[in-house]
Amino acid sequence: MPSARLTIDPHFAVGRIERRLFGGFVEHLGRHVYDGIHEPAHESADADGFRQDVVELVKELGVSTIRYPGGNFVSGFRWEDSVGPRDQRPRRLDLAWHSTETNQVGLHEFQGWLDQVGSDLMLAVNLGTRGTLEALDLLEYSNIAGGTTLSQRRIDNGRTDAFGVKMWCLGNEMDGPWQLGHRSAEDYGKIASQTAKAMRQLDPSIELVVCGSSSAHMPTFGEWERVVLTHTYEDVDYISCHAYYEEKDGDLGSFLASAVDMDGFIETVVATADHVKAVVGSSKTIDISFDEWNVWYLSRFQNVEKIEGVDNWPIAPRLLEDVYSVADAVVFGNLLISLLRHADRVRSASLAQLVNVIAPIMTEPGGPAWRQTTFFPFSITSRLAQGEALQLKLDAPTYETKDYGTVPLVDAVATHDAETGASAVFLVNRSQDEAVTLTIDIAALGDVSVLESHLIADEDVYAKNTLADRERVAPRANDTAAIAGGELTITLPPVSWTALSLG
Repeated sequence: MPSARLTIDPHFAVGRIERRLFGGFVEHLGRHVYDGIHEPAHESADADGFRQDVVELVKELGVSTIRYPGGNFVSGFRWEDSVGPRDQRPRRLDLAWHSTETNQVGLHEFQGWLDQVGSDLMLAVNLGTRGTLEALDLLEYSNIAGGTTLSQRRIDNGRTDAFGVKMWCLGNEMDGPWQLGHRSAEDYGKIASQTAKAMRQLDPSIELVVCGSSSAHMPTFGEWERVVLTHTYEDVDYISCHAYYEEKDGDLGSFLASAVDMDGFIETVVATADHVKAVVGSSKTIDISFDEWNVWYLSRFQNVEKIEGVDNWPIAPRLLEDVYSVADAVVFGNLLISLLRHADRVRSASLAQLVNVIAPIMTEPGGPAWRQTTFFPFSITSRLAQGEALQLKLDAPTYETKDYGTVPLVDAVATHDAETGASAVFLVNRSQDEAVTLTIDIAALGDVSVLESHLIADEDVYAKNTLADRERVAPRANDTAAIAGGELTITLPPVSWTALSLG
């Protein structure tokens, strides 16, 4: 059995973990909103039509700030459509996903849902087909207490208090040719700077996210970040990263090492941002909002699911409803490890998405809601990861991958909360056929014991939770953990994710 060794010392911290790292993303796409979070005819629905079984699962998931209403959807979105009396709201064609948007769930309704699940609102403005003026109008409607036409319209529409939205995205994936209003880095940087300056004139307290690359594999990656930040460095607080991963051509080994790619993506964007900082002579530091990340079988959508036809615009079609396996959950948990490992610069992140659409939660119209395999690494990590992420010394065997070369069999991150003394360790074994014995030097943590252990693994790495078998996969205790002489030993099964709480 291969062996690995890990040393944890709370004196060596990477950075404080922001709760925004455990954010989510809700887009008007497929069955995410309609028949997902909102199904008025469902037996669990409240007076506003929101499924309470979904509310409870989102609360269990532990999401913080939720990005809304897109995604690609936002680049054709007219925010005015989503407020006012429901029976007077227009039906619009959504070009991003070739669907009909009814606007029955809009800004006010979504904020009410956020109040139920205990999450904060993060709004994206349309810089695809609209511009600075429309962004200012939305900001005034949302954040000005009263005394203006737009703030009064909000009050007349039923909300006396301002929404007080703190975090705003300046468009979405503007580097992508698929995006409505796609621009060059030069042109986008200019409009993003203009819009950011104007929005800060209205509300100086807001935090702004400028669009980075929609993938580290875009042909403009790196140069896009440099040009956009050259225009916007003093105007914004974050630059976005987006990344999705899938198993391709049966190459499970490369797929299991996806976090290697995420690590490189983050570190390259950080280096580029710091280069621009030096060039422009700024004293501020731009951090990362990794506001779209997940496992997504994009090839299935591109090859099978795309909706076409000038007269074919369905309402809430079944789109991007990936069903996740144990292997997907292990990779997903490893991506969380990567985000935590870079907690000094990744200060916000949004799991894309939450319900039905590439989501940890699935629903059936008129039927149940259930947890996908990816639900568990997120809910457990968001609960246990507190305080600061730590620098680790990890010695592990390696294996060869087609996409990423030589990578470690084991990956890990640890967190420590100095106020409570609680620590957590998150571990992945990427081996497809061998367990790994891991020895962890925990002497620097003092006299601790294992308070919780959670393991996701299965003899069938492609086992999934489905409507027919909603509890096929669930975490169980990894009861191999043992502490003696300042060391913790644990066995990590093949293709597995483990979480430990120490205190």
